[in-house]
Amino acid sequence: MEWRDRQGHHISDGDEEGKFLRFLYQTKFGGVLLKVLIRKPVSDFSGWLMQRRISALWIKKFLKNNHIDMSEYENRKFRSFNDFFTRKIRPECRPVDYESTHFISPCDCKLTVYPINKDSAFFIKGGRYTPEQLLRSKELAEAYAGGILLVFRLTVDDYHRYCYPDSGVKEENVHIKGKYYTVNPIAFRKHAVFKENTREYTVLHSDNFGDLIMMEVGATLVGRISNLHGARRVSRGEEKGHFDFGGSTIVVLVKPGMLRVDEDILRNNSEGCETVVKFGERIGQAEGRKVK
Repeated sequence: MEWRDRQGHHISDGDEEGKFLRFLYQTKFGGVLLKVLIRKPVSDFSGWLMQRRISALWIKKFLKNNHIDMSEYENRKFRSFNDFFTRKIRPECRPVDYESTHFISPCDCKLTVYPINKDSAFFIKGGRYTPEQLLRSKELAEAYAGGILLVFRLTVDDYHRYCYPDSGVKEENVHIKGKYYTVNPIAFRKHAVFKENTREYTVLHSDNFGDLIMMEVGATLVGRISNLHGARRVSRGEEKGHFDFGGSTIVVLVKPGMLRVDEDILRNNSEGCETVVKFGERIGQAEGRKVK
């Protein structure tokens, strides 16, 4: 999958993660191993192992393989690999756009945008999904027909903490049990990832973009989706939670007429490219509002 930055420059995905995932999803032996890896006990064990001190030995190689710039993060010693993986970035390295009419990215990620068409279906890498299947709620899903679905795909080199894209009042979190397929596009050829994966969502009654649905999707060897809050008032840019080790995805559903996505993202999208965006960065604006 090709990635582009906001200026339209190609960024190679070249990833170590991709080599392993191609083995899992595209070979016979890998398929056998995958059936084991996607089970919750295996993810739970992986999460437990990543919390142990010995796992810190893997940090140096991980940094080298994934070309991670640690100058942006808090300078401290990590107790385990997961302590490193959930590290906090220095606030000045991820400034939040507080303009109320601007919609911000909740995370560092590779972004794709999909219209939710009139029959409430959307397509991701050749797979057909509906909000009802995603949410397991027909009533809730029907409210978003004609709107926009944004897929924020995190890879292992990304910052794995995420924030609220707007201020507002959030409802309680809803957890949906499932398995732990990767959220890499490699998996989309064989598995309905967003229907099958463990996930958690909440409705955010936002101040500037109506009722948003924000969903976190777990992936292979992700031990936990850690959301910080139950029902309460939240603020734009406030940390919502984090993912433990593994690639993960955030899905946001927006109702019709509430959001206009920025042109550079739509252009990349139309050419089959994901757009690399950062935590707190503007990715669109309230529909009908004047551009600043």
